[in-house]
Amino acid sequence: MNSTTGHIPIIPFGPDATCTLELCPIEYSIFHYRPSLAANITFLILHFVLMLTHLGLGLRLGNWWFSGSVIAGCVSNIVGYGGRILLWQNPFSFAGFLLQIILVGSAPVYYTAAIYVTITRTVENLDESLSRIKPNLYYIIFISCDVAALVFQAVGGDVTPTSALSSLSNGANKAGVDLALTGLTFQVATLLAFVGLFADYLIRYFRTKPIASVSTKLKLFLGSLSVAILLILVRCAYRVAELSEGYRGTLFHDQGLFIGLEGVLIVLAVVALITGHPGFVFNGHRMNVKKAYSPVMDPSGTESGIELVEAK
Repeated sequence: MNSTTGHIPIIPFGPDATCTLELCPIEYSIFHYRPSLAANITFLILHFVLMLTHLGLGLRLGNWWFSGSVIAGCVSNIVGYGGRILLWQNPFSFAGFLLQIILVGSAPVYYTAAIYVTITRTVENLDESLSRIKPNLYYIIFISCDVAALVFQAVGGDVTPTSALSSLSNGANKAGVDLALTGLTFQVATLLAFVGLFADYLIRYFRTKPIASVSTKLKLFLGSLSVAILLILVRCAYRVAELSEGYRGTLFHDQGLFIGLEGVLIVLAVVALITGHPGFVFNGHRMNVKKAYSPVMDPSGTESGIELVEAK
């Protein structure tokens, strides 16, 4: 849509957008709504607090690949939600749109990278003979797949201004949406494959070790990682459904779904990664822990569980 009001050309979307709330109705904006200031400030603050929490865990427990990846994801979300605050100020802000679509969209990749490397380390130290693939292939394969998915999304985002503007006007070129959707779909397929392998490993492991013999610390660690990856999977599935309708779809224009299935789920996933920090079960700061586990003895001298320890 491109018209004029007086001497001002009305351009609702793109780097040359001239629309403001004073000039154009909210329906002209890409989202068809004004992002909630309260919700976006809340998510920005929550990610800032979570970033500081994971920074503190990194300083205390080490494992900087894990902590650094989670912190990077939090920073990405902080800036991305800053973009949504810009969109509250002006729903036609192209800079705000790009900050949100790129940085909020890509943040989960940092969290999954932290999980992939942590699972590699866990399999190496529990019993790698139970894994269907070599431990280091967890992060080699799945991080590579996530990077490929991001490339598709980035290329799609690069042509988004043209494709989105044309779809707003006459439903023409949707190349950008299609590329981004391909990337998101590939990301979901990658997560499903990882969840399948991880679930298979846990089933095989707990068949060899009675669950009562596994320490609470280790069960909490594995459970937290499982919850985090499942939450991220549900979020990514929502984004696929959202983008499958394009920028004119009802899901793309539903702020409540975005808050619940993007904002809330990712915050909960990062919270789960607090108790999923490998430093709680891997003593020491080195990545190579050679010994698989050690018995946990109760005061009477009876073995009450196992925990991961560093080889001496």
